[in-house]
Amino acid sequence: MNYKEVIIRVSNDATMRGKLIAVLLEAGYDSFMEDDTSVSAYIETALFDENTLGKVINDFKEDVEVNKIQDLPEQNWNAVWESNYEPVVIDDQCVVRAPFHQKPENITFDIIIQPKMSFGTAHHETTYLMLQMMLEDDFNKKQVLDMGSGTGILAIFAAMKGAQNIVAIDNDEWAFKNAVENAQLNDIRNIEFILGDAASVPDKKFDFILANINRNILLEDISKYNLHLMGHSIVYLSGFYENDLQMLKDEAGKYGWTLQGYRVRNQWVAARFLAGS
Repeated sequence: MNYKEVIIRVSNDATMRGKLIAVLLEAGYDSFMEDDTSVSAYIETALFDENTLGKVINDFKEDVEVNKIQDLPEQNWNAVWESNYEPVVIDDQCVVRAPFHQKPENITFDIIIQPKMSFGTAHHETTYLMLQMMLEDDFNKKQVLDMGSGTGILAIFAAMKGAQNIVAIDNDEWAFKNAVENAQLNDIRNIEFILGDAASVPDKKFDFILANINRNILLEDISKYNLHLMGHSIVYLSGFYENDLQMLKDEAGKYGWTLQGYRVRNQWVAARFLAGS
C-alpha cells in the first residue's frame, strides 16, 4: 500500500494545526506528524484527491499553504517515523514507546508501539487523552470494545489494566496488521482484532466502549454502540474538537447516555459517558 505525504505550512499556532488535522481526518487522511510550523498529513494514494485538498486549504485562506506533495512508498515509512518518533509519558504512570527506545524505570504501564502507517501513538491529543482517562478507570475482568483501533494502543492498554476480553475493530487493513503486531510486541493475547466497521461488532455486550474516530462517524455510530451495552457501561468518545462536544452530547442523550466528564488538550476532546440502563 502506497501513501501520499502532504506537507502543509501552518502558522505557529497549535489551535490552527488542530483544526487543520480535524478537517483532514474527515477528508480521509489517517496519519499526521506536526511541528511548530507545519503538519505532514498522510493518505492512501488511491484516496488522494487534489481538488479535495485544495478546498481544505482554501477554507483556511492565508493561514495555511501546501509546501510539498510526494509519494511515500510503504517501505520508507518506518524510516520517516523513526526519525521523528519520541516516547510519550502520561501522568508519570504510562509510557508509549517504540521498540528501539529504552524501557524507562518506575513506570507502571509500558506500551510498545511499532511506528507504522496507522493512527494512535499517543502523540496526537486524542490518543493521549483517552489513555489519560483510562488510567482512572477499573478495567479488571471487563469486556471492552475498541472502535477505530488504529495501532491497537487502547485495546492493548485495556488488556494491561486487566480487561478479560477485548474486541478491536478498524476498517484499514494496514492498521489491522499493525495492531496485531503491536499486541504481539506487548505479549497481549486476549484481543480479537477485526477488519471492519461498526457493522462488524460481534453479538456481544461490553462494559467499556472506546471510540477514537472522528465526529461524523461517531454521530452515525452512537446508535450502533448502544446495541452493545452491558448495562451501566462506560463509553469513551474522542476524535473531535471542543466545539463539537455539545453535538455529541445531544446525540448520546437520545439514548439516555449521561456525560460524566471530559478532558481537553489543544481543543481536542475525550469524553466519558455513562450509558445503558
